[in-house]
Amino acid sequence: MLCCCVNSKSNKKYAELDAKLERKMVESRRYYPGHRSLKSMDSIIMMFPKLREGLRNIRNVFESYDKDRNGTIDMEELKKCLEELKLMSLSEEEVRGLYGWCDVDGSKGIQFNEFIVLLCLIYLLAKPSSAESTEEESREMGPKLVESIFDPIVEVFLFLDKDGKGKLNKADVIKTLNNEDYPLERSPKHVTNMRFEEMDWGRKGKVGFREFLFAFMSWVGLDDADGGYMSS
Repeated sequence: MLCCCVNSKSNKKYAELDAKLERKMVESRRYYPGHRSLKSMDSIIMMFPKLREGLRNIRNVFESYDKDRNGTIDMEELKKCLEELKLMSLSEEEVRGLYGWCDVDGSKGIQFNEFIVLLCLIYLLAKPSSAESTEEESREMGPKLVESIFDPIVEVFLFLDKDGKGKLNKADVIKTLNNEDYPLERSPKHVTNMRFEEMDWGRKGKVGFREFLFAFMSWVGLDDADGGYMSS
């Protein structure tokens, strides 16, 4: 059950984050060419084993900062973790905003599935918005572990975002996953409808990158990767 107990100030802040992320996804099409090589849900599923392996490595990072072993990371623990991963290039205020935005159950602590989404959002929003970013800037974006997990996920989102507007709409997602050019790899309509509904929390017919991330993690099999850290 998602927590909706936020005030109007928080709603405004989260709406601003959503808009910023939407713009970032539009910009990302220029420097994530890998989305053009994806053809169907089958080609996405083939990525899952490597992503699971990476998630297990990130779980180790999460557990090392969960000092009291309660299955959550607080803001101070998160700051230390981001410093180790070289992802502390956003301001503390921005990180706090993302922290609250990813704490979807309102538990005042980030659980492992929320931690994955939070790391990806920080990585993406801090990434230089130019294909001409320097090698030094790229190195500052964290270790290869973070890049190897999150870059392919961004490419899946861009593959599904056919109109390039930074949000997924139901018609495009269903059409993409039922691509008539690849009849042997087409997903049944009821399956694609179910996949979209898993992402569309507000039942508005449009899905932002944060909601996509939470759903995508469950598709990959985060339950298998987190060894008990998944929220119920």
